[in-house]
Amino acid sequence: MSISKHISYKEGVYSRTAMRRGIKNNPNAEQMENMVAIAEEVFEPLRVWVGGPIKINSFFRCPELNTVIGGSSKSQHCKGQAIDIDDVYGRRSNAEMFTYIREMLDFDQVIWEFGTDMNPNWIHVSYVSKEENRNRCLKAYKDDRGRTKYKTI
Repeated sequence: MSISKHISYKEGVYSRTAMRRGIKNNPNAEQMENMVAIAEEVFEPLRVWVGGPIKINSFFRCPELNTVIGGSSKSQHCKGQAIDIDDVYGRRSNAEMFTYIREMLDFDQVIWEFGTDMNPNWIHVSYVSKEENRNRCLKAYKDDRGRTKYKTI
């Protein structure tokens, strides 16, 4: 079973934490539909542009897993609407992928996740629907107390 041409079901639900803790990280039908939508509308066109594999750090997270890892209670990962990606293969930098998503694709949110002003550590991108996407661009950073904050960019 696959989510899209280049994302297997196993890859979409994989979590080392879930495996270690015995958490069943399985999406329901609606969450699966959302995963297929973001894969087809964002991941696959991006992968064509990149010209090769893109590492998926995190895709679907059931609420229990999301709580264990300290994710936001409003996380779109829990709806199957968000994917965290990372350039580990050297084809395109995270900054280049961020810019491509921002300028060429339809999305709900794209977040420059930490890193430097030159390159984020990874990219978070979400997709809801053509009608509901906000095309919001954010940058994640830590405040003086070490809490994650977001600013619009």
